[in-house]
Amino acid sequence: MSAQAGIFAVGASEHGYVELDLLPGEEPAKLVAALAALQGPGSPMAGVGTVVGFRPELWSALAPGQSPPDARSFESVAGPEFVMPATQHDAWLWVAGVSRSAVFDAVSAAIQHTSTTGRLASETNGWVYQTNRDLTGFVDGTENPSPLEASDVAVTGSGSPAAGSSVVLYQRWLHLGSFSTLSTSAQEKVIGRTKPDSTELGEAEMPADSHVARNVIEVDGKELAIYRRNTSYGTPSEHGTLFVGFCASVAPLQTMLESMAGLRDGIRDALTRYTAALSGAYYVIPSIPSLSRFVSF
Repeated sequence: MSAQAGIFAVGASEHGYVELDLLPGEEPAKLVAALAALQGPGSPMAGVGTVVGFRPELWSALAPGQSPPDARSFESVAGPEFVMPATQHDAWLWVAGVSRSAVFDAVSAAIQHTSTTGRLASETNGWVYQTNRDLTGFVDGTENPSPLEASDVAVTGSGSPAAGSSVVLYQRWLHLGSFSTLSTSAQEKVIGRTKPDSTELGEAEMPADSHVARNVIEVDGKELAIYRRNTSYGTPSEHGTLFVGFCASVAPLQTMLESMAGLRDGIRDALTRYTAALSGAYYVIPSIPSLSRFVSF
């Protein structure tokens, strides 16, 4: 597979996310080279997994045709009394490891390694909460494709100059305290699944504005699919979910966001009344062969 292996590498409990902006006057290719080298021989990232991505327009200028054709920077998604803001940056790095120490050291090394070409724009620590749940207590990623299907969903297939590339949607969602004041039954109606075992509510019980109803979308008779690698972040007093969704195309990701905001049929996702979107960006995740061209730049 020519895709970056970290997209599919599971088992790490600790995560770090970094966004960078190109320094004024610096060449974009040098920033790409600095991040590409993190996956090459002699990398300071030994012992952790890495995935690197770039603002779609930046990558397309350097590697024409080597990204999903609809890849573009994130634009805010606004519904009535609700906005998912755009906080697009030039580059994105995801580090995953089995210990907080390993991730801390690797992210520190990466920031230092890229400091001559990129300015640190954001950094967030994430972790896996109770194996597969988010901080609401519900199972996260129930709709994910199986390991056998994940690559077909997340990565552009062979036969294209963009083969092995992907798009990631990276968002930080703050959980509002009002959700925890709801009864379990009311929480389940917001999500559309039972809390203990993540069983989808029956058709008669499923509210039209539940999170499940807003995100289970069929186009031309086929259900849209994305590959989620979400983690939790924050402290007991201020926390939420880092949405990390991969897809071979922007279209399914964008359609789901518009559905959540109520732009498709006027029905807003109930979960957006108990969470707040704080950031939003799309990044192209180049294939390993595409990245390798820049390692010796």
